[in-house]
Amino acid sequence: MALPPVPPGQPSRHVCLVALPDGAVSTLFGLFDAMNAFALMGLSDAAAGVQAPFRLDIVGERSGPLALASGVEITVGRSIDSVEASDIVIVPSVVLGPRGWTKGRYPRLVEWLARMHAHGAVLCSACSGIFLVAETGLFDGRDATVHFGYARAFAAAYPAVSIHPERALVIAGRREELVSSGASTTWHDLVLYLFARYAGASAAQQVARMFALQWHQDGLAPYIVFEGRTDHGDAEIVSAQQWLSEHFAVAHPVDEMIRRSRLAERTFKRRFAAATGLTPIAYVQRLRIEDAKRRLERTDASIDEISWRVGYEDAAFFRRLFKRTTGLTAGAYRRCFRMPAFACPPPQNG
Repeated sequence: MALPPVPPGQPSRHVCLVALPDGAVSTLFGLFDAMNAFALMGLSDAAAGVQAPFRLDIVGERSGPLALASGVEITVGRSIDSVEASDIVIVPSVVLGPRGWTKGRYPRLVEWLARMHAHGAVLCSACSGIFLVAETGLFDGRDATVHFGYARAFAAAYPAVSIHPERALVIAGRREELVSSGASTTWHDLVLYLFARYAGASAAQQVARMFALQWHQDGLAPYIVFEGRTDHGDAEIVSAQQWLSEHFAVAHPVDEMIRRSRLAERTFKRRFAAATGLTPIAYVQRLRIEDAKRRLERTDASIDEISWRVGYEDAAFFRRLFKRTTGLTAGAYRRCFRMPAFACPPPQNG
C-alpha cells in the first residue's frame, strides 16, 4: 500500500516517545509502529524524494534495558540527557497501581519535558500519560483529557487542570502545543491527528486504513459507566442512593426519596447535589440510562420496551435523553456494543 510522501518543503519531525517504569507496553509500541509506518513498510526512499514524516526515538532517564509496568523489557535508545530539542514529545499510557499516581517520582523527566516545551516541542500525552506531563504545570488553567477511569484521581491530583474524560482528543495552548488523548486506544486519534497536522490528510487516511485505526468521532461518553459518588460522607444521601440503585425505575423516584429521607425538599435537593455533583433528577436519569445500556447490549428487547423497563413511558423522550447522555442513538449504541453473533457461546442442547 503506497503512502503519500511528505509535502514538498515539509521537514521530517523528530519524535520522542518517553519510556518509564510505569509505562504500558501496548501504547508505547502501538504509537511507535503507527508513526513509523513509512520505515515499517519500506516506503521511505530518499533518492525518490519519499520522506518519512517522523523520525522516532524511544527515550528515558537512561539508555539501555528498561522493564515496563507489565514486566516486558524494552531497550531505551536514548537518554534524555542526550536530547537537547525535539519537535514532538509523547508520554504514552502509564499504569496506576492501587495507590494511584505518586508525584515527584520523576523530577528529571518533568524538568526535561518543560525544557522541551520551552524549546518549541509539542507535548502530547496518551491516556494516563497526562499524569506525568501535568507535573510540569503547563496544563494548569487549560483543557485536557484522561482515561475516564482515572478522572477523579487526576482531578484530585491536578485541580488546576480542566479535565474532560468524555473527549477523545484535546488540543490546547497558544500554539496548539499541548495535546492529550483520552482512554486507552484513543492514541489512534493522537496518531492520526499528528499525521494530518504534519503530513496532510491523505497520509492520515492511508495510515488509518493500513493499521485499521479509527477516529472516536462520537467521543467517549458511550464507553463511560456511570457510578455515583458515595465517598462524600453524607449518610442521609448515601442511604437515598442505595435505595435509588434498586428503585430508579419507579414512578416519581425523587419524590419518594425525599419522603423516605424525612428532610425538607429544598434541604434534600441541596445536600444531594452537593454530595453527588448531580441534581436528584439528573442522577435518576443517569441510572436509568446505564440500565438501558446493559439491556441494549445483552437482550433483544425493543427500544420502546427498554424505555418502559427503565421508567419512561414516553419512548421518544427516552430516545432523546439517551442520545444526549451517550452521544449515540439507542440503535447505534446497540450496534456498537452488542456482542457479535460469532463471539457468543453456542446454545446448550437439552
